[in-house]
Amino acid sequence: MSDVKKYTMAEVAEHNDKKSLWIVIDKSVYDVTKFQNEHPGGEEILRDVAGKDASEDFEDVGHSADARKIMKKYKIGDLA
Repeated sequence: MSDVKKYTMAEVAEHNDKKSLWIVIDKSVYDVTKFQNEHPGGEEILRDVAGKDASEDFEDVGHSADARKIMKKYKIGDLA
């Protein structure tokens, strides 16, 4: 029995602005609301993919091992 919360894409899509910003990367759901101002690429990039699957965008940029480590603390669940 896993205690990882499951979210639907419809639930993620509801969190699509700067007040509540969720994204999906590789079937994991992240609440990056508090990370917007810290994002090295700028907050606009996160807002562009708010409420969406950002896997392709994330991989295209080639994020570092450090970036992948940082994002773990923002994970709130998995895609159902």
